Amino acid sequence: MHSFRDQFTAIVIGASGGIGQAVYAALKKNPRCGEVIALSRSSTPPLDLTDEISIANAAADMKKNLGAIDLVFVASGILAPAGKGPEKTIRHIEQADMSTVFAVNAIGPALIARHFAPLLVRDSKSVFAFLSARVGSIGDNQLGGWISYRASKAALNQIIRTASVEIARTRKQSVCLALHPGTVDTKLSSDYTTEYEKFTPQQCAEKLLSVIENKKPPESGGFFDYAGKAIDW
Repeated sequence: MHSFRDQFTAIVIGASGGIGQAVYAALKKNPRCGEVIALSRSSTPPLDLTDEISIANAAADMKKNLGAIDLVFVASGILAPAGKGPEKTIRHIEQADMSTVFAVNAIGPALIARHFAPLLVRDSKSVFAFLSARVGSIGDNQLGGWISYRASKAALNQIIRTASVEIARTRKQSVCLALHPGTVDTKLSSDYTTEYEKFTPQQCAEKLLSVIENKKPPESGGFFDYAGKAIDW
């Protein structure tokens, strides 16, 4: 990853999931990555997207022990609360379930941006990358269903877009990205059949890191798929 400074520092949030684990492993093997830290509810320090205190404490720990960060990759997300599936129709919307999905997919990442953006390096390229999903595209929605998941990812995309504007004011070389990983063979997608080819987590990590490598500040705040192609908002 030659667009970053040599021996760059990276953080993977949600590193206990399939894509997060694969991104962490790929960065760990990269000779230009000096250090990569995996954060999750089971890490030290722990980070829980539904607990702002844990997010703030983790950011403070990273600032103390790592200093400036070059790459923050947020790989967290849920389709629905545990034991449930995405709504097939608006008649199935439940307030508590929708609140849970938004807490993990939108509010948590917004708090990550709040507490981790100040850690980004100022004088070279930095990237804040978040896993989004094509179904979060309003313009691309032709099938309906999955209301909470779709809406939470659409909200995430707006959060990323807005954060990109603010971060760029003090970090001119920053790049904020909403990334669609494709259909990946992980626990999240295992219960849902698809006509599309599934990537392994390792293939997905390679593709997403390639997108991160090639995107530049003028593209900050954009919504891209695993091949680097822009997705309709």
